[in-house]
Amino acid sequence: MKHQRTIAAATWAAIALTASVAWAAGQQNNIMRKQADGTYVVNTTSLCADVKGFKGATPLEVHFKGSKIVKIVPLKNQETPKFFAKVKQTLLPKAEGMKVTKAAKNDIDGVTGATYSSKAVKANIKAAADYYQKHR
Repeated sequence: MKHQRTIAAATWAAIALTASVAWAAGQQNNIMRKQADGTYVVNTTSLCADVKGFKGATPLEVHFKGSKIVKIVPLKNQETPKFFAKVKQTLLPKAEGMKVTKAAKNDIDGVTGATYSSKAVKANIKAAADYYQKHR
């Protein structure tokens, strides 16, 4: 009976390990995708899980074509809507059209009054640019 429990425990451990590796591989594949028109989309949800704005993570989908950022789409977050609206209206348009190499240097001005959100969004853009450069 003791031997059967040991085998069962080892089997469950192996299943858990396999599931965790499969989950991690799935997360890796969900970071970047290529669209039919050649645009690459980098999702920063798992890349920047530890990057926090004022109230938590500020994930983005950053769209790249060639050597430029063509579009940035904010994903669901818990930031204060009033302040995050300033980021969307001011910071994101500055980054759209920017060369990937400049974005990777985090060379974007933040938004006054939305400092935490700005820093988090800039970190997400930088991480997306770095990932795109390394994996396209």
